[in-house]
Amino acid sequence: MQQISAQELRRLPLRVHDFLAGVPLHDVWAVDLPRTRSDITLAEFLATAGTRPFTPSPVVRVLLNIRLAVGALLGWDRERDEAATETFADRLTAADRSKSLVLAGTREGPFRIVYRFDNEQLVEVINRTAHAAALSALVETATGYRFYFAVYVRSVGPLTRVYMALIDPFRKLIVYPSLLRSVRTSWNRTFAAP
Repeated sequence: MQQISAQELRRLPLRVHDFLAGVPLHDVWAVDLPRTRSDITLAEFLATAGTRPFTPSPVVRVLLNIRLAVGALLGWDRERDEAATETFADRLTAADRSKSLVLAGTREGPFRIVYRFDNEQLVEVINRTAHAAALSALVETATGYRFYFAVYVRSVGPLTRVYMALIDPFRKLIVYPSLLRSVRTSWNRTFAAP
């Protein structure tokens, strides 16, 4: 697993590029996965792995619990007023809605699904720190598969920049590498050769 360039992600034929035009791309990561057979889709992986291939390690769970406790204490995680906040799902076209395998707005943990296509999923969270979207995409390569994870962050006020700077080292050094290792573990458990 590795942090990769935004250019690599932008070369892929993904809906997210036009869909989130104007929303800053904050991080892009990838993990290479072994080929056990052809034509595995992200939707199949998510369905077979229980929709959540990310399994936080004990260290990441501790960090998330600390973050949630601080967020509860300071009111960071209260959702912003729906009437005043544009959700990314507002950008869906009729074609996007018909192609999505999951209804926009469906809750998945702290996130809401914006869309889930065969090989691309976008989820979002809107609170008092940021309006963030997380992209998962799966691409078959010549030697296996590559799972992409990208985070887009739209500012919701002065707290966004400070908040993102404070959590940056934890995200890059601990959280994302751990989550992507869990993707590989989930993949190997789900699609291990018999």
